[in-house]
Amino acid sequence: MSLTLILFLFLSFAAVFCGLMTVFSRNPIHSVLYLIGCFFAIAGHYLLLNAQFLAVVHIIVYAGAIMVLFLFTIMLMNLNEETEQHKPALARMGAVISAGLLMFVLLAIFKKVDDMAVPGFQNSTLGTIENLGKVLMNEYLFPFEFASVLLLTAMIGAVLLAKKDSPKTVNQ
Repeated sequence: MSLTLILFLFLSFAAVFCGLMTVFSRNPIHSVLYLIGCFFAIAGHYLLLNAQFLAVVHIIVYAGAIMVLFLFTIMLMNLNEETEQHKPALARMGAVISAGLLMFVLLAIFKKVDDMAVPGFQNSTLGTIENLGKVLMNEYLFPFEFASVLLLTAMIGAVLLAKKDSPKTVNQ
């Protein structure tokens, strides 16, 4: 067994384990910490694919910024088990059925895939910033710009929804 295969299997196990623990953990803080571990395992996969820039950006953006926001949000919400509303049995059953259907679709997709080998995988410049920039700004320019406008609109909407109405001043 090569070192790359051993690292791939270890990172895969770590990502799946952390993902499952994120879902099944009862403590929301532990769920966030497991999710951070899953993000680091995925960043390790990016390194194995020779996408160093993507791995570093993944760690900075997801594990660094978004997980800190999740952690602060959970701490500010002050989740107590006594005040938490339990979901009805019908909602839980619907969640189980939809997860099963998703798993069925994913298994059907993976069954159709003959070979997981990526053409040109041996290319040493595959994950460089130069190639990423060329692909992003040539082939995916419109979706990239559309996503940025969509995120800007969502941010403005969130600010407007969260803004408290100030009391109207009355001139006396």
